[in-house]
Amino acid sequence: MKNAKFAAFASGIVALGLSAFTLLQTNSIKGTVTPADKAVKAWAISSSDTLSAPVTNGSFEIENVKAGNYSVIIEAQAPYANTRKKDVEVKDGTPTDVGEIQLQQK
Repeated sequence: MKNAKFAAFASGIVALGLSAFTLLQTNSIKGTVTPADKAVKAWAISSSDTLSAPVTNGSFEIENVKAGNYSVIIEAQAPYANTRKKDVEVKDGTPTDVGEIQLQQK
């Protein structure tokens, strides 16, 4: 009887641990920007949400992104123009990598 109670308790702890891990997973949008020193901030914009993150050493990761379609906008310093990447699809449970975004001069 003791073994059965212990097994049930252990199974419950394992299940709780696995569900907690799932709850900690968040969606994100990440990528790189060239030239790295001219990118300031990355924005993810959808019909219902606007999120941002700094660009550091040419890389960014916007966290806590809900699943859906976004435009990613890179805010740039002169002489470069802000750049947009359309139709970025974010799915639950996985980071979305938009790859390298190249800034263009104005």
